[in-house]
Amino acid sequence: MPFITRLLVVLISLICVLFRLSYGAESAKQTKSGSANANRPEKQPVHLTVRSQADIKQTFTYAPHPSVPDELQGYAGSQVGGTGTYRMVLDAQGKVAQVTILKGFTVTAVYDERFSNVKGNTVPALDQVMVQALQRWRAKPEPMRIVDIYWSFGTQPWVNYGKSNGSQ
Repeated sequence: MPFITRLLVVLISLICVLFRLSYGAESAKQTKSGSANANRPEKQPVHLTVRSQADIKQTFTYAPHPSVPDELQGYAGSQVGGTGTYRMVLDAQGKVAQVTILKGFTVTAVYDERFSNVKGNTVPALDQVMVQALQRWRAKPEPMRIVDIYWSFGTQPWVNYGKSNGSQ
């Protein structure tokens, strides 16, 4: 009887070892196929630069202009002009996933002498307004994209992509 008990224990142990080996072999196959996927090149996002209204209309389906608060009205193109550059990351559905300030809004032209001391200065409050507006934009559904958008405020309609001054 002790011989049969020992034989039974050895047999059960051998079966357990075989099950573990067979389970490990299947797991290795899954790992191998997973590593094959890792070797495939991932699709890099498309990088676009938007510098005009036509570019905006070509890429975006919804692009509301920023609403400049009253305390910044002088920066909306009536007394000063300036530019800023922003980067938007768009997901495959066309929603804005992230907005980054590449070059903050900087005053480049002064049309009212009362603002002559601000030329060359940045306006962080206007950057905040721009980021809030850009986060609401929607693009056509396409693969993931990175869009750099150049935005300017000024009195001339071909430059002013911001608030309208009645000349557009």
